[in-house]
This record gives sequence, structure tokens and C-alpha cells, in this order.
Amino acid sequence: MTLEQDPFFHHPELKAAIADPHKSFFRTFTTAVLAEKMEELGVEQWWHSDAKREGMRRETLQGRQDEDLWIFAYGSLMWDPAIEFAEVRRAHVPGYARRFILKDIYGARGTADAPGLMAALDEGTGCDGLLFRVSRDRVDVETEVLWRREQVGPAYLPAFVTSFVDGGRIEALTFVADHSADLIDHTMAREDQVRYLATGKGFAGSSLDYLRNIHRKFALLKVHDDEVDALLRDVEAYLAAS
Repeated sequence: MTLEQDPFFHHPELKAAIADPHKSFFRTFTTAVLAEKMEELGVEQWWHSDAKREGMRRETLQGRQDEDLWIFAYGSLMWDPAIEFAEVRRAHVPGYARRFILKDIYGARGTADAPGLMAALDEGTGCDGLLFRVSRDRVDVETEVLWRREQVGPAYLPAFVTSFVDGGRIEALTFVADHSADLIDHTMAREDQVRYLATGKGFAGSSLDYLRNIHRKFALLKVHDDEVDALLRDVEAYLAAS
């Protein structure tokens, strides 16, 4: 089978570890779903309007709609991409790292009184992840899905980064931490990271479940991250001592 026929041509071992995009919750996720949940919780609007999000998408992709688009995934997008892709590659992005600096205070995995914590891509020594190639004829449709997921509200900024794969380098779209966003705290102390991950809970589950799932999925994908390993050890030690 050729690359044109099989997105997993380069890495057949990934086929069993990556979910069918059309079965993903994020495939049909909209801000209307979010707004309904936030209204139930009594949370005031913090998310982008559809018009603003669409404007950001078009600005980012200006001049790129007529070419294939590579997307660098470093978190749940790796095993649950929710987008149709023509190719997947293992990749390394220098100058960035996966960091747990995104606070959740709006009810998903934490609240204002007991924040949760999730990962973001920030400045660092390098990050291993996956690249997904979207065919040019699917770029418009698939990036709409991607933006509804990654650009819900202020937290991430779209950016094009240089990634390295076996045999060369590829420019790829990804989403990096927005240091001006209230939810991003790139100077967060370790003890706060551990506490938020140990105690944050919400309608989507706990921050601890989120961390454990990342650790488990990384093992399946054979993506190694020392920080994920260390954080899980620290959180479990915190809980054991509580």
C-alpha cells in the first residue's frame, strides 16, 4: 500500500492508537454546546464569538489555502485528532516544550475556587509529537474543526513552527501558549501545578484523570516526556501524603 492510500504508511504502529476522526466528540463540537454548559454553571461569557474565531482562522491561513497543511500535535490531538488527515509523521519541534501552565477555572476540570491544570506548548528545549498532513482540498473544512477546538477562548495562539522528521524539516501549524491570556501562567510554581492537578475537578472529569490519560496515551504512542512522568510522580506523592 502506498502513502496515497494509507495515512499510516510511515508509522503503521500508530494506526491502532489514533481514533477515527469521524467518531470524535470534537468533530461536531460548537461554541453553542459550550455556551449551554456555561449557562448551567452560571459562568459569564469568556469564549470567542464565532465571528472572531473565524476571522482569526482566515488571517492565519491567508495565502495557504491552496497547499497541503501540516499540523503539529503535542497533546490530545495526537490520539484524538478529529480531523481527516492524509499522512501522519513522528516529529520533533526544537525551541518549545510541553508545559502544564493552562489553568482551568471554568468548570471543565477545575473551578475558580479549585483550579485545574492542562498542557500548553511553550518555550523550551524541544517537544516530541505527531504531524498530521491535511490535503489542500480539505484544509478549509478541517481547520474549521480544528479552530472550534483549539481556539475556544484566549489561551493559545496559532503559530507556524519548524518541525523535524526522518529525512528533513517541515513547517507546521500549531497552537502555542498566549502569555497575555489570563488562563496561562508560565511562571507557575511547582507546588501549584501539583495541587491543581491533584484537586481540580469539573464536568469533564478531574485534572488528575487528564494527566493519567496523557501518561497512558503517550506510552501507547511511544512518545516520551520526562515532565509528564515527573508530574505524575509528584501528584501521586502529594495525594499519598494528604
